[in-house]
Amino acid sequence: MMIMRSVSNPSLFEVVDTRTRKTYYGCNQEWYPTYLQRRSGCGPSVASNIVLYLSRTRRLAPGFQRDCGSKEKCVAVLTEMWSAVTPTWLGIPSTQVFADAVLSYLRAHNVDAQVKIFDVPDHKRPRVSIDEMVNFIGAALEQNIPVAFLNLCNGNEKTLSAWHWVTITAIEHEQDGSGAIATILDEGEFRTLNLALWYDTTTLGGGFVYFVAITRMME
Repeated sequence: MMIMRSVSNPSLFEVVDTRTRKTYYGCNQEWYPTYLQRRSGCGPSVASNIVLYLSRTRRLAPGFQRDCGSKEKCVAVLTEMWSAVTPTWLGIPSTQVFADAVLSYLRAHNVDAQVKIFDVPDHKRPRVSIDEMVNFIGAALEQNIPVAFLNLCNGNEKTLSAWHWVTITAIEHEQDGSGAIATILDEGEFRTLNLALWYDTTTLGGGFVYFVAITRMME
């Protein structure tokens, strides 16, 4: 029997372009104004998705509220996040770099949070079993927390771009973790990713990050 876990309200990622009336889902790095930002902005885009969703489902801190209902508001958050989660010439190359940058951003806005990290090493080093990986992701989703996913090599999974961050909003898998399929946000839309295929064929690995904000849920 397949196990399905998801954030509770994926519709909160909906973004409307008030000029064209087109609907997107999540922040898109292509909305950055400069070529450098558009090319390397996947990390701060995913950080924006996560902060926006947490902000809309929790009381993070007095006066801290971010809105992504329109493209214009998302661009404002993307711009703010670029200053905090700033890519190097290698982008945001590790889960720890991403985690440290987002934590610094949250704490600068008086948001107390804990970070959880799960790394998948390259094929030259032993890997944990796939069920540990999907259970890490599932534990976040069960708490209504989206997950940042760093893919350094997409292997045979062609949905992904190499050296790229995306946001996981749902996962479906067998009891033992096999057959894992993830729903991700990328380039302003929901996509389906064969996470089990990625796990089996990636040669550089990657990792997953989520943030547990120490707050009470919004009523």
